[in-house]
Amino acid sequence: MSAELHRIHFISIGGAVMHNLAIELKERGLAVSGSDDEIYNPSRANLEKHGLLPATFGWDASRITKELDAVVVGMHAKKDNPELARAQELGIKIYSYPDFILEQSRAKQRIVVAGSHGKTTVTAMIMHVLQHAKKPFDYVVGAHVPGFEHTIRLSNAPIIIIEGDEYLASPLDPTPKFLRYDHHIGIITGLAWDHMNVFPTFDDYVKQFDKFADATPKAGTLIYNEMDDLAVVIAGKERTDVKRVAYGTHPHSVVNGKTVVNYGGKELELKIFGDHNMSNMQAALSLVKLLSIPKDTFYEAMVTFTGAEKRLNKVAESNSTVVFHDFAHAPSKVDATVKAVKKIYPNRKLVATVELHTFSSLNKGFIPTYKNTLNAADKAVVFINPHVLEARGISEIDETFLRKSFNRNDLTFVTNINQLKTLLEESKGANTNFLFMSSGNFEGTDVKAFANELTQP
Repeated sequence: MSAELHRIHFISIGGAVMHNLAIELKERGLAVSGSDDEIYNPSRANLEKHGLLPATFGWDASRITKELDAVVVGMHAKKDNPELARAQELGIKIYSYPDFILEQSRAKQRIVVAGSHGKTTVTAMIMHVLQHAKKPFDYVVGAHVPGFEHTIRLSNAPIIIIEGDEYLASPLDPTPKFLRYDHHIGIITGLAWDHMNVFPTFDDYVKQFDKFADATPKAGTLIYNEMDDLAVVIAGKERTDVKRVAYGTHPHSVVNGKTVVNYGGKELELKIFGDHNMSNMQAALSLVKLLSIPKDTFYEAMVTFTGAEKRLNKVAESNSTVVFHDFAHAPSKVDATVKAVKKIYPNRKLVATVELHTFSSLNKGFIPTYKNTLNAADKAVVFINPHVLEARGISEIDETFLRKSFNRNDLTFVTNINQLKTLLEESKGANTNFLFMSSGNFEGTDVKAFANELTQP
């Protein structure tokens, strides 16, 4: 930790990564304060547990004083935020969180995992393997990973594994976060248009990953998914000073509903499944080889890997029903997740529910890109919270438009959470699985509790 920093204030402390960074710094002995105009769980509960929940919500310029060594500002804050303006007026050092992470890891080997999908899981897999290998490392990941208390760790470890989000760094810096880490090793898992609010065209979006590949330094390494045409084009530029490593889908088979890989003459049963996860696993293997982790160690670790939080997690199960919860929200993620569940349980009915929650997923110009993504499900349901539409200033979306966009005339559209629960309760039956997909929270629903109800007769 930088010796000059003692007192840090977080503007927009309630963000998923921001609040975890605040907690990490407090545990490292720094004096940390923060503010936000709204904070929801799990951020709220985590901040309260660590004594960092603001006493009052809202912005107050008097919180910013000359005693502060730095301010970290999140994307939720606006350019005209009064606390941000006061920090600028006083000449206090202002960081976006990726800039802060870079500042604290300049002496480390920086590995950044980028991509429209799979980056959280690949990052989590690498973390799991390195922990199993007892190799010291720091990390930044976008979801809770079993075996790790926080989603950020900053120490004196020689390497850091960073999930590289392509969203913008801060209200003062419209640069994708992953371009701020100055990676030595970069991974590109694949591309599918997302974040339409800041990258209005597909070309705008792809250019960011092009810049990421170009930012790979001399003697650096770029690992990319050879099954993704755009990743191949981006990584395929002629640069003799950069090592390029292509990966595909790890060989596997499905035996009695279980995913199995062969290694060392043995069949190893995994706790994860789906072709997309086998691709993620191959990406992780390609990386840890570069860190001199033995293959034996890699596979020993992977048989115990259960996945990051909300990444195709099994949240409830009975003899004839399994309920899954996944962060899938972009079209490519929804498509891969639905197909993965159907493939592992081909003889069971699958009821798949997706909540459209992000700006892109609620944009009528973007929604048609979901075409056919729910086709592998036996029953397809789309949920939209009207309050989210109102908060984002988006007009109502009708069922006819959604059915045409998803290319499913039998699609069911629900805007009331109680109506959704009733619909799913009525869909219960023997040999029926349920899949919840969202980057939101289904209007505050305790998915695990409801999943337990769905597995009851």
